Amino acid sequence: MSNKTFLNRDEILGINDLPTEDVFVPEWNTWVRVRGLTGAERDQFEQSIVETRGKNTKVNLRNIRAKLVVLCCVDEQGNRIFRDEDAEVLGRKSAVALNRVFEVAQRLAGLRPEDVEELAGN
Repeated sequence: MSNKTFLNRDEILGINDLPTEDVFVPEWNTWVRVRGLTGAERDQFEQSIVETRGKNTKVNLRNIRAKLVVLCCVDEQGNRIFRDEDAEVLGRKSAVALNRVFEVAQRLAGLRPEDVEELAGN
């Protein structure tokens, strides 16, 4: 007899499995709620940093912190507070502040430095 528990489709889809963490950003004098990425958002993020020209693929790290922060900052209801196009303007904010939020977003999204290297290799 097995002690394994299996959920059905509706039960799995009903689970809120996105972790959140509140981060105080002294440079902005405010708290920011950061959450992990959905599968679709992770794909979007990875696509935004990979450039393919013919058979050549390379990782474009330009504004990578702002791109991830835009996807991971949410309000108290879990709605994103930034639009995709805000990454360019957000990238002009303090590098210290962005990195503070980026590091939490990276951890919650399960993104490791090796993942970026793997994207470059593939």
